[in-house]
Amino acid sequence: MRIGVRIGIDVGKARVGIARSDAEGLMAVPSETLARDVALESLVTLSTESQVLEWVVGLPLSMDGGETPSTDDARAFAHDLVTRSGIAARLVDERLTTVGAQSALHSASHTVRSSRPVIDQVAATILLQAALDAERGGTMLGETLEEL
Repeated sequence: MRIGVRIGIDVGKARVGIARSDAEGLMAVPSETLARDVALESLVTLSTESQVLEWVVGLPLSMDGGETPSTDDARAFAHDLVTRSGIAARLVDERLTTVGAQSALHSASHTVRSSRPVIDQVAATILLQAALDAERGGTMLGETLEEL
């Protein structure tokens, strides 16, 4: 298992959910929800403050695994992040992470409306934890995007 903080990112049109791992890569925890227009700059700043090892960016595929305009948007966001930070990103299938986040919050008696910003963080946490668990098991999820 590689040592270093990983940042999970759930890219949306209005908001970007952020989760982070501990340096040992054992556990993902919700961190914050950023407005989309400031997210890139905030993440680049975070990368220098936290010595980020890798970005884990959710890749929103359709239920049949096809790419959508949201997939293109997440890829563009990840590309910009890698270019500006110099840190590689892992693009990981995020199907059902938002649904899982909504379900978890609903079972904790939160309404969808009151928990929208938190949903993005929880989705990023679910995504990041899946990537950490897979790596601990010897598998790297998704595709790697490195600076060109």
